[in-house]
Amino acid sequence: MIITKPFAFHKGTIVTVQSTDNMNELVEALQQPADLTFELPDPEDEAIPETEFLEQLDVAWQVCDKFDLQTDIWRGRILRVVRDREKKGGDGRGTGFLKWLKEREISKSNAYSLIELANSADTLLEEGKLETSSINNFSKRAFVETAKASPEVQVMVSEAAQNGDRITRREVKQLSEEWTAMSSDLLPQPVKQKVADNTLPPRYIAPLVKEMEKLPEPHQAVIQDEITANPDVDTLKNATSEARYLAKYLKAAVQVQALSNEEVDIETALEEAQRVGCMNVAADLVNQASQIEQTIAKLYMTWKRIANLSDRLYVDTGASTPHLRSLLDCLEPLGGEVMELQISGTNERTVRLQIQESE
Repeated sequence: MIITKPFAFHKGTIVTVQSTDNMNELVEALQQPADLTFELPDPEDEAIPETEFLEQLDVAWQVCDKFDLQTDIWRGRILRVVRDREKKGGDGRGTGFLKWLKEREISKSNAYSLIELANSADTLLEEGKLETSSINNFSKRAFVETAKASPEVQVMVSEAAQNGDRITRREVKQLSEEWTAMSSDLLPQPVKQKVADNTLPPRYIAPLVKEMEKLPEPHQAVIQDEITANPDVDTLKNATSEARYLAKYLKAAVQVQALSNEEVDIETALEEAQRVGCMNVAADLVNQASQIEQTIAKLYMTWKRIANLSDRLYVDTGASTPHLRSLLDCLEPLGGEVMELQISGTNERTVRLQIQESE
């Protein structure tokens, strides 16, 4: 494997831009070709053993990963500086920052993702959880996963990286799952014991804990009793699904205006749904009710907007704009009291919606 003419910054090389002279030097460096060259094995060479063939490719891939991670961290730092400069001297709306992104064809979401990566890197470095030289032992996805992990997991992963171990996303995720399984207060002792004995895979624990954290304590207690009585994989899977539906039900129920009637006891209805085994159906019904109420509100605002725009366009048009008037004639009914829409499918049908306003 041969690597020639690395980027302006590379392992062991620091570029600092402080003056016009240094800027000129950097521009000259960037004008030189920056090549990352590998001698990849010939896929048609049957003389190369399969293990050696894959090992050569893996080494090249790891170098690319390191390069990606280092450059993305620095891109994030650059973007952060541009954004912060705009905050200090811009118009307060971030127009200059958005213009900078647009000129370089960088989406806003990607920019903030890179800034988040840079922030994570700097936080880990400043807190002493990671040394600069250890960053190269991470794959890009492993580093991002580490940044999102708990402080305890970050320390363990960083120690492994500083010892020279190659860190992959799978290893970080597995370590996070194991830590969750052993440290969460939501898990009863029998479950933790089975994880410690390696008779219960940690990967089933983390999703359950994540869903249980969204629930009130009484509902957490019910699930804890279930998994204590049967601490096996099937019970954990069912408990995770149940917790997910419970969280969805409780979140949606608060938002549904139709359930604001004081005669409806949401908690008791929930208990009854659990008792007869239709928790998922009840949760889906409440969630759909929440969505249709939101859709109605959005429909109403759009309907009002269409009516206002139609009125404005009618005033601005006349005999000199016959085609524009035709367009208006076609669209104006959508802002009227009765809207009509043909829905195609197995059986075509016409749907009519009437909106009536009341104070």
